[in-house]
Amino acid sequence: MPTTKKPPAIKKLKLPNKKRVSAPAKKVQKARDVKVTKPTSHKKNVSLKLSFPVITPEGEKAGVITLPKELFGVSFNAQLVAQAVRIYQMNQREGSAATKTRGMVEGSTRKIYRQKGTGRARHGGIRAPIFVGGGITFGPQPRDIHKTMPKQMKKKALACALSHTVENNTLKVVDGLLDLPVKTKSFAEMLKKIQVDKRILFIYGKETGSIVRAIRNIRNVSVFPFDSFSVFDVMTHAYTVFTKDALSAFIDKGMKE
Repeated sequence: MPTTKKPPAIKKLKLPNKKRVSAPAKKVQKARDVKVTKPTSHKKNVSLKLSFPVITPEGEKAGVITLPKELFGVSFNAQLVAQAVRIYQMNQREGSAATKTRGMVEGSTRKIYRQKGTGRARHGGIRAPIFVGGGITFGPQPRDIHKTMPKQMKKKALACALSHTVENNTLKVVDGLLDLPVKTKSFAEMLKKIQVDKRILFIYGKETGSIVRAIRNIRNVSVFPFDSFSVFDVMTHAYTVFTKDALSAFIDKGMKE
């Protein structure tokens, strides 16, 4: 038989190894050489001031006091003020309302009559809620209803309420009350002279604490120190009267917080 010749083997050509050319290394600028320039367009927030008149007990102008805009020049936020008032009113409640269940009232535990044969409904005890003198179903029980409000929100709500008094001309700042005799009659006349009536919130400071016993007996006047009145007190009174020392102490306390 004829022999078939194998085709010659094809030799693989060895191509020269191509070295991978790496890209030129980028020069990285060191962080210490980079100078960050702060934008000059942004200026520091400057506390704006409002000028407000100070009056004497006779109703005459005695000078001017500057009020910070952060406390007395804020736009009124009705939702925030309503929330602060609602939380204040809720915290005035004790949450001690309670009723007795059928396990707490007095009465026998025996079955009041037999199960069958009477023609009446089935009952197991006289203390059931359906009977007079029985327990109460789903009645209130003592509970903690105290609510809290963030400090900054509380401060902003009080600033909104005070700014509302400034905008409506219901804020008065009085100086020289220590010169008046500590009598209720003299302070009642003083309130008439400074033109405030019905529902007055009077706020005093440490220096004017001695006049409290003369003004607290006047009808429709609520007296508070400068560090314990609330948004509820400001919003439920028609006028807010600060003594000058109380207002200064309140501003110092409010700006530090």
